[in-house]
Amino acid sequence: MKNITDQQPLVTEISVVTEPPSLQDNTADIDRLRIGARKKLPPALEARPLVVPFAAMAGLGRRFRQAGFGGNALVNVLPHELQLVDFHQEISANIPAMALDLGTTHLEATLVDLTGGEIMAHAHAANGQMRYGADILSRIHYAEGHDEGSSGLVRLQQAVVTTINKMVDDLAGQAGIQQEDIRALSVSGNTTMVHFLLGLSPHHICREPYTPLIGRPDPFFAQDIGLHINQHAPVWILPSIGSYFGGDLIAGILASGLDRMEKTSMLIDVGTNAEVVLGNRDWLIACAGAAGPALEGGVAKMGMRAGPGAIEHVLLDRESWRLQVRTIEDQPAVGICGSGLIELVAQLFLAGIVDIRGKLCRQTGAGSEKRRAFVQERLVEGEDGLSFVVVPAEESGHGKPVLLAQVDLDAMMRSKAAMYAILTTLTSQVGVEFSDLDHIYVAGAFGKHIDPKAAITLGMLPDLPLSTYVPVGNSSLHGAERILMSEEARLRSMDIGRKITYIELNVNQEFMLRFSGSRFIPHTDPALFPSVPVVRVEDVP
Repeated sequence: MKNITDQQPLVTEISVVTEPPSLQDNTADIDRLRIGARKKLPPALEARPLVVPFAAMAGLGRRFRQAGFGGNALVNVLPHELQLVDFHQEISANIPAMALDLGTTHLEATLVDLTGGEIMAHAHAANGQMRYGADILSRIHYAEGHDEGSSGLVRLQQAVVTTINKMVDDLAGQAGIQQEDIRALSVSGNTTMVHFLLGLSPHHICREPYTPLIGRPDPFFAQDIGLHINQHAPVWILPSIGSYFGGDLIAGILASGLDRMEKTSMLIDVGTNAEVVLGNRDWLIACAGAAGPALEGGVAKMGMRAGPGAIEHVLLDRESWRLQVRTIEDQPAVGICGSGLIELVAQLFLAGIVDIRGKLCRQTGAGSEKRRAFVQERLVEGEDGLSFVVVPAEESGHGKPVLLAQVDLDAMMRSKAAMYAILTTLTSQVGVEFSDLDHIYVAGAFGKHIDPKAAITLGMLPDLPLSTYVPVGNSSLHGAERILMSEEARLRSMDIGRKITYIELNVNQEFMLRFSGSRFIPHTDPALFPSVPVVRVEDVP
């Protein structure tokens, strides 16, 4: 199990031993506990008020007396106060806390032991809100309606809370603990998902001037929104900046350390949106745009999230004309995820089967006899027009062929163009060239599985040495883990929000011009991609 460095966790335990009440000292039980606990606070926390929340008061006093006025106090460590919330006679073997990546389609969580940083359990779940809308915009519209006496917003909140509670049960079961043993929760998610979780109206998020109801929620108790962890567990939600720059990207900055770097680097996180940050320890600039759906299975008919049976890697041997595919967990193919889609289209472009416009082209008379036979076999007319057979029906996991249709390819071309346009628009705002970047950190499943060389071939990522690209996994979740373990990370998360300059692409004309120029493979200006060969079908063997 990996460990996270402890730099003052969100919940800490303090050993407290006091004299029992007497006629000579009849100080109230909770006041006695508070006095004793204050004496044991570490120097870094001494200046903060130590409060006992009303909701914790009765149980705290009872357990303190039952323990004989000596034992271990549980304290929530918040920026402006310390909350004394529980008391136990024995020292805790561990203090479990939950880190959550609150995604639009998918949630991922870990259980972290705050006493040492060990990861105790790991869970995934589909977002229960999916039945009310596959995308953010449809859910925002649903939130504004009413049905059978309850609002859509209430149902959306209940759906995601139910999903989280199922994950709590899963995590607790894996770790062999009770749900109420989980003492804290950190949440990393986009702005709209945070609004849904808190039951707040997202009405103005998608309407000019795109203003959320809240950007930096104060910590609150888990019981306030019906979460099935300890009722006095603090819930820390990473702050958002604007409608499309959420706490998930703040978490990514924490996880990558972008805000501490001397040299200028970039962080890219592709999910429902493509979110990008550029900068270093002195400045940060960011933007977000819709470049992700075709890559994560939201548009392509055979597209799917990275899961068992998803084609993640593709190689076309242009000597034998054999197409090799690899699926996640080596299961029979049932679809294709973003990394597989990128590699497939890049391979087809290099083979002259996809042209610079991103169109499938037969040209069955070109090339060797093997190439002609391959094209004849793989390009078929179907209900969606011309399609490429990636995996035949007899070799798939569902008895149907896995196809790349032209409509899917068109969606892919829009996504790749949007991605490159986002990157170029952002760098141009501050006069930075791609060659100036020290590293480009690529987050999420996109970063974990993608082959940068294939993305460069398509003109999705800039033509840089492959060593520039660094995968950082689920940076949203890793950042949420740091929030649990480190007060420095919690303070940085708030400081990052104040430090970032955010560009709204919805009204950026430069972005639209760059988008149009990027809708070719690799680009309308091939000089931007010197490593990508010019493909002429007559030259393909």
